[in-house]
Amino acid sequence: MMPRQRIRERPSVLMVVGRIVPLVLALGLIWYGLMLVLLALKVSPSTVNSISGYRTAFNYLSGLTPNAVDGSVTRAIIAGSGIVAFLVFGYLALKQLPRPYLARRELPLATDEQGEVYVAPRAIERIAEVAASMHPAVTAAQGRYSVDDLAVHVSVRRARDLASTLHDAQQRVAHALEQHELPAMAVNITLTGYDRQGRELH
Repeated sequence: MMPRQRIRERPSVLMVVGRIVPLVLALGLIWYGLMLVLLALKVSPSTVNSISGYRTAFNYLSGLTPNAVDGSVTRAIIAGSGIVAFLVFGYLALKQLPRPYLARRELPLATDEQGEVYVAPRAIERIAEVAASMHPAVTAAQGRYSVDDLAVHVSVRRARDLASTLHDAQQRVAHALEQHELPAMAVNITLTGYDRQGRELH
């Protein structure tokens, strides 16, 4: 039976900022909802207006006419502000879309009456990175262990003999896993870069 995987969400500063905007709007709705409650309790409208300014703001906005916005510069500023607000708030809204990913989990090796033995995901990734980097043509390697496979992203010194380089790196990683007595798993090697001073891919 496959263990259940935890779904996580990557936090970001823009996501936090995007959540502050609706929070401010919600606080504003709560505040003016409280003003409605005060009016319903027969509190003087002038007193409520002195607290919230709702009537002053309403009278000002309802009295606006096209002539109130005069001049091409003023109109351009208002239009530009609207476009900027649309782009900023639209971008923040896009950042609120969930981008879940599967959390990495430890690899169980053995279980007996004395306890359980696990291997941390980073240890598996480090084994793969060292093994792939042992190839003379590989300049950098980065591993990523998941439930189903072990992905290794490599950069090579040159594009020549690329197929054999990637195949050999894959074999080195698989051999390293076997040497460390880790369970066999699919090893996917992906080329992420090469020395641009060398020959180009054709």
